[in-house]
Amino acid sequence: MKQFLKATVTTVYIVFLLLPIYWLISMSLRTTNEILDTTKFSFFPRNITFDSYNKIFTDPTWYMGYVHSLEYVGINTMISVAVALPAAYAFSRYRFLGDKHLFFWLLSNRMAPPAVFVLPFYQLYSEVGLFDTPWAVALAHTLFNVPLAVWILEGFMSGVPKELDETAFVDGYSFPRFFFRIFVPTIGAGIGVACFFCFMFSWVELLLAKNLTRIAAKPIAAIMTKTASASGYELGLLAAAGVLTIVPGAIVIYFVRNYIAKGFALGRV
Repeated sequence: MKQFLKATVTTVYIVFLLLPIYWLISMSLRTTNEILDTTKFSFFPRNITFDSYNKIFTDPTWYMGYVHSLEYVGINTMISVAVALPAAYAFSRYRFLGDKHLFFWLLSNRMAPPAVFVLPFYQLYSEVGLFDTPWAVALAHTLFNVPLAVWILEGFMSGVPKELDETAFVDGYSFPRFFFRIFVPTIGAGIGVACFFCFMFSWVELLLAKNLTRIAAKPIAAIMTKTASASGYELGLLAAAGVLTIVPGAIVIYFVRNYIAKGFALGRV
């Protein structure tokens, strides 16, 4: 009886979590008229249509939104982790004047809302010619992702004994060779977790991505806010776009799932 009750509760909980995703997929396979027809509620689409997906894959305005988003998310993730690795190593291995205050200052940048930085970034990027480019959003997101990555990686690095460094140096390893061939593989789980969180923040962030781009680098999150037409909102199209935005995140989770599980168990997450 106890096992049955436990299985029932678990099943209900999983169904409750997956229901919004199923409903989003169901809406993407319906027309807007069917979605708005409250007189004939149906748990399954009455007339399945792929017109919304067809429009996304054939209209450059839509599918380029995904390309732009993947561009700046990839750039941001690589820059954030590359900058955070040496910074986290310094915080982990060395003690210097003001190190704790500097570490807290990095985290305080992560605490600030993105809206605070919209105007400074807009003016700066307009002056230097980066406005409406993937680099504008990628570099803006580093303000939030670098501190997060440093915080995560420092926790992993502090868990690696300093004797590993000393032994490598005694064996004649130079610092770059030790760092990239021995130390970085040792904290592979931490790097995977840091990449995951950097990717997810950039992928779902809308305010900076929308205001730092106009046409040439408009991300999919901003394009989804413009589904209104003379006849109203194209709900089927919006739902289809929402389904497709889940796919990159699901792929990232699949490839780093082992690192994430180990990271939650060992790292500072």
